[in-house]
Amino acid sequence: MHNKVVKKFYGMDQRWRVVLGVGVLGVCVLCYWAISYASGHESTDDAFIDGHVIAVSPKVSGHVVKVGVVDNEMVKGGQTLFEIDRRDYGVRVDLATADLKEAFAEFKQANQDARRYRDLWVKKDISVQQYERSTLRVDTAQAKLDGAKARLEQAELDLSYTRIRAPEDGQVAQKAVEPGAYVQQGQTLLAIVPAGRWITANFKETQMTHIHPGAKVLFSVDAYPGKVFHGHVDSIQHGTGSRFSLLPAENATGNYIKVIQRVPVKIVFDDAVSLDKPLALGMSVLPTIETN
Repeated sequence: MHNKVVKKFYGMDQRWRVVLGVGVLGVCVLCYWAISYASGHESTDDAFIDGHVIAVSPKVSGHVVKVGVVDNEMVKGGQTLFEIDRRDYGVRVDLATADLKEAFAEFKQANQDARRYRDLWVKKDISVQQYERSTLRVDTAQAKLDGAKARLEQAELDLSYTRIRAPEDGQVAQKAVEPGAYVQQGQTLLAIVPAGRWITANFKETQMTHIHPGAKVLFSVDAYPGKVFHGHVDSIQHGTGSRFSLLPAENATGNYIKVIQRVPVKIVFDDAVSLDKPLALGMSVLPTIETN
């Protein structure tokens, strides 16, 4: 068989022999380059764009009277997102203010009575017990006054909470609030996605030998084929993904099967992300880390 191949090769035209020889050489060089490249790089397709998501919820309950944003709108920190009917909370502020005035009047009267009783006690016109009761009424009035101040402060805070503002700059997402809806305290009504982005790449534990913070990264995003981004490894999570899952695997059950674990690696961008190529959370990424 070998002889037949040799005879066939030498029986070819000189030009075809050269082409075949160059082709074989090219394949060898390509294989060598692929092996060398793979030995100095680690890659995974289990990676995606990550970022912060801030859930926005009201601190008070009530009917929504105004919604100031729409889906996917860019907002500034402090911008009003929606408002809750403030009339009930305004009434509570008025009631708390009236209670504070009453408490202050009682405190003032208790102090005046205590001063008069003190003068009478010095003159021996009243007993020490009567004087002590007057000072006790001052303490009681002071406590009532402090309570009234606290209730007024809480009422004013609740009134301010009827206007829900953006915690920071970002884009509106998952908007689930409309005018007229009754919302509960702590109910998530929308989310704010800030501009910060990074990549969470889950590498096999067998790939982690030479991956370290600061290593250079080239990556592409499925949404933008042909575009190459640059970044570097920021940090490595001290624990596999399964260890921090909702139901971590219990290995001490007698039927253990070894499964290669994945370790989350945080990769940050070195390139400024342009507005014409937005990177949405959850987009698939193919990162390659230089491990040389």
